[in-house]
Amino acid sequence: MGRLRDALAEDSAGQERLDRVTHIIASSMGTEVCSIYLFRDSDTLELCATEGLKPESVHQTRMRIGEGLVGRVARTKRYVNTPDAPAEKGFRYMPETGEEVYSSFLGVPIQRLGETLGVLVVQSKRARAYSDDEVYGMEVVAMVLAEMTELGAFVGEGAALAALHQRPALFRGGSGQEGIAEGRVWLHEPRVVVTNPIADDPHEEARKLRAAIDHLRVSVDELIATSVNADKDQVQVLEAYRMFANSKGWRRRMEEDIYRGLSAAAAVEKEQSNARSRMAQVPDAYLRERLHDLDDLSNRLLRILTGQGGETGAEMPEDPILIAKNIGPAELLEYGRNLKGIVLEEGSVASHAAVVARALAIPLVVNAGRITAEALNGDPIIVDGDQGVVHLRPEESVKGAFRDKMAMQAEQQKRYVDLRDKPAVSEDGQTVRLYMNAGLMADLPSLESSGAEGVGLFRTELQFLVRANVPKRGELAALYARVLDAAGGKRVIFRTLDIGSDKVLPYMKPTEEPNPALGWRAIRVGLDKPGVMRMQLQAMIRAAAGRDLSIMFPFVAQFDEFLEARELFYREMDREQRMGHQMPSSFSVGAMLETPSLAFAPRQFFEEADFISIGGNDLKQFFFAADRENERVRRRYDTLNTSFLNMIDMIVRRCDEAETPLSFCGEDAGRPVEAVCFAALGMRQLSMRPASVGPVKHLIRRTDLGELREVMDQARTSGLQSVREPVMDYLFRRDT
Repeated sequence: MGRLRDALAEDSAGQERLDRVTHIIASSMGTEVCSIYLFRDSDTLELCATEGLKPESVHQTRMRIGEGLVGRVARTKRYVNTPDAPAEKGFRYMPETGEEVYSSFLGVPIQRLGETLGVLVVQSKRARAYSDDEVYGMEVVAMVLAEMTELGAFVGEGAALAALHQRPALFRGGSGQEGIAEGRVWLHEPRVVVTNPIADDPHEEARKLRAAIDHLRVSVDELIATSVNADKDQVQVLEAYRMFANSKGWRRRMEEDIYRGLSAAAAVEKEQSNARSRMAQVPDAYLRERLHDLDDLSNRLLRILTGQGGETGAEMPEDPILIAKNIGPAELLEYGRNLKGIVLEEGSVASHAAVVARALAIPLVVNAGRITAEALNGDPIIVDGDQGVVHLRPEESVKGAFRDKMAMQAEQQKRYVDLRDKPAVSEDGQTVRLYMNAGLMADLPSLESSGAEGVGLFRTELQFLVRANVPKRGELAALYARVLDAAGGKRVIFRTLDIGSDKVLPYMKPTEEPNPALGWRAIRVGLDKPGVMRMQLQAMIRAAAGRDLSIMFPFVAQFDEFLEARELFYREMDREQRMGHQMPSSFSVGAMLETPSLAFAPRQFFEEADFISIGGNDLKQFFFAADRENERVRRRYDTLNTSFLNMIDMIVRRCDEAETPLSFCGEDAGRPVEAVCFAALGMRQLSMRPASVGPVKHLIRRTDLGELREVMDQARTSGLQSVREPVMDYLFRRDT
């Protein structure tokens, strides 16, 4: 390790360093061959340096991941140790290297935090299996090589020796919120960089490690001591932290790495890399969670050792695009509208972060795998929330294309400003009322700027999701009153708490369900545990105080659930009146139709409800049995599918017969083509994100809804699976 440290400290080019390293390892291990293979792209390994193989094969020999023994090490992230390499299953002979005379083979992955950067190999003519000590020593050396590769010690010519974190990178994920943004990376948790992976004084490094672990133990004990109000699951996680922090095996493994030559920080990171590699292999969910706990604890220990906490002194760029593995709603709200875009390595289209991003109208891409390992603070980045694509360090041609697209969208938005105060009246005189969705006070200024006629959906769960405890009734009443004040007399429809499924409150015990989207959520929670719903209804009644109050119950699946919830509201109205509080001047009680079952409810439901709002996102997922968090199926089904439109048409007719106002609320209401089709079916109220009001109004005002209905009806009766193509043809012909 001392010779390796000296070689890495030399002022030499990257290729020279690699050549020197292979010579040192081969002589130290007593092997004829030492070779280093690095990835030139995500699928291809390249021989970048060797001691013992033919020199002309360097940068010429390449193999796909999984190909040969080297490719197997890269794919499995596990070492291969064999005395007879040619006899091993999957062995691939590379004639240009001259390796046919070497029998024994030991290959270990060069990896950092679970990311494989290459493979380190030693070979000998004599058939022998390498000892456990030799395997262990190779893993320690591979760890050092990974750190030095990360720090740019081996930069040279060719793709395999190109500097990390400088090349353009494309990430494909899921669209959590539409929109396009260009800016600079701001890491939610800055990367910890181990600048000296080799120990100068192993005894001093061991002392540092012990002191850091003691500090970690104290901090975990303090967390547990202050978590008296935490739920059982949170306490279990903290207890797992304490178990690992006190684990003698965990500490022993890191100390062994130190006495093999690693610095304390590098030893922690080696253990963290091993945990991440095991996480990818373990099928058991409980064990994966425990390994995740160990990974998180290692990260805390690294920050103690290096002093690289969240505050690095870096200044947030002017156009920050947040990059995070995952993030909670409260943390995201702290950033607020300062962010131009958000990219999450994990998350889902229905996660808490996605709910907040939609409320803030910030483009969001989720499931952008490994972006936290590739991005650096300040890197240029483009987020395409429409397609779920992220361009990190994009080339000029990509920048130009996206800037043209953003300029065109900005020009369109200017045209929509002129429509702000004009009604959405079609060419044949049909009026469609356009409302906006909201969930935060910060959304309300958009009510005037967008030209929306009111708030068709105010999501009340955000105030519950961003807090560590249940909000008080007085706080909610004050908030709802401010919302009504900001609306300036325009209608606001408050949806009662829609929790459960993907939206689990921090202080609510999660319930293990095989299919949470179809489980205990929304109105079901409210009726089974009415305490919070009663408190919320009281807050809404007090907030209205002489004004109109509109309340909507979510996820109603059958008529009696609506009746029971409405009766709960009536009882709270009577109670508030008896207590002498000022009552709403008028009120209306409606339901969200999000399940196909409610579309077939008795006629009395449509007569009893004061209004009905179709919750398009959930209704579509249940109608097509396609999970909207699953990218493989959610885009498979078209909103303008004939079967789905037939059901929408039936709901419109049933509401017309009962003279009950009907609206459509969801992502599709904000897509102009879908919106104009809903209007053609007779939908006279649509609720969408504020930015969509202008485009939807623009298209409605240029469309004859009667003619469009005829086009749709003809397509529906002709046997077409979707009306999209004839509708687009019709709209295009009118436009030209």
